[in-house]
Amino acid sequence: MSRLDPEKLHVEYVGTTPTGPIIPRRYTIIRSGAADNLYLTIGRDFAFSKITPAREEIMGEWIVNGESYEYNVFLFINGRYSEDAKKEREAAFRNELPVALEAIRYGDAEFFEAHPELDNVPIIVYFLSTDPAFNKVENWGTFSNYKTRDS
Repeated sequence: MSRLDPEKLHVEYVGTTPTGPIIPRRYTIIRSGAADNLYLTIGRDFAFSKITPAREEIMGEWIVNGESYEYNVFLFINGRYSEDAKKEREAAFRNELPVALEAIRYGDAEFFEAHPELDNVPIIVYFLSTDPAFNKVENWGTFSNYKTRDS
């Protein structure tokens, strides 16, 4: 697993500020280019205009579940690929997700400073596929697990 390189992280706010709102607040992360740059868009909506047909983006949003917040991540494994391709996509997402969560925590550090309670809410990851073997829901800890020294 690689680690976040802050110099390769590019953050853009669309309809949000560095401190709010909490809801709606949606994140779209795209890895692009040979230089392995990460592009993090933080907005009221997902950055659908930046999503490619390969669907390699990582998307997430804050929600209210009962009386508390939760952070949901959506990863598109899809069902149109071969069994081997779906396994590779799932493995790639599992490898990149910790870096993406670090990127969110680092890139939106001012937001977490304004709302420190959000460091301790569960991160629920949805692996989305029409194939039941790859359609999964998992708890990936909290953002406090993905805090870097600088965030």
